[in-house]
Amino acid sequence: MGAWSALWDLGAKDQAGNVMIGDVIAEDTRNSYLRSERTLLATIGLDNAVVVATADVVLVSSRDRVQEVKKIVERLKAKGRPEPITHPLVYRPWGSYQTIDLGPRFQVKRITVKPGAKLSLQKHAQRAEHWVVVSGTARVTRDEDILILRENMSTYIPVGCVHRLENPGPDMLDLIEVQSGGYLGEDDIVRIRDSYGRK
Repeated sequence: MGAWSALWDLGAKDQAGNVMIGDVIAEDTRNSYLRSERTLLATIGLDNAVVVATADVVLVSSRDRVQEVKKIVERLKAKGRPEPITHPLVYRPWGSYQTIDLGPRFQVKRITVKPGAKLSLQKHAQRAEHWVVVSGTARVTRDEDILILRENMSTYIPVGCVHRLENPGPDMLDLIEVQSGGYLGEDDIVRIRDSYGRK
C-alpha cells in the first residue's frame, strides 16, 4: 500500500493533476490519486491526496504521508482485525469466492467455479447454506441426492449435510451462497473427499 503515491507518479493525469481509476468523480480536487474498485468515489476540495476504496477498506491520506499506512496496519494487527491478513476475494484451486456481506449469524458470498472443477465433498457442523445459481450449471451432491441446477435455480444445504458443488459445464459457474448459523468460520469444514489433497 505504500506504493500508492508511486502510482500517482506513474499514472496518466488529468488537467488537474489527478490520476483517477474506477468510478471516480472529482470536484475541485488536484494532484491526487483516486481509485475505486467497487462503488462510486466522489471527492470535493482535495489537494495532494490519496483516496483508495477497495472491497474491504477505504484509505484516505495526504500523498506525502501515505507510506505511514504501516502504522495503521500495525494497529489493525494489534486489535486482531482480519483486514491485514485476509481479503474479500479468495482464490482456490477450483475457482474463487468473494465475501459480499457479513453480519451476526450470516454471510453472503459469490462463488465462481471453473469448468470441470469441483469443491470438496464436505459438511459443516455449525452452519447451513443456501445456493442460488446466477449463471452456468451446477451439479450438487446433497447427502444421497444429486441435483442439476441451472440459472435462477436454488437449493438448501442443512447443517451436517454431506455436500459437494461441481461445475460439469463448459462455462464458468457463478452462484450466490448465503450462510447462516452461530459460527461461519472457514475452519467449520469437515472434508470427506478432496480432489486437491486438502484436509
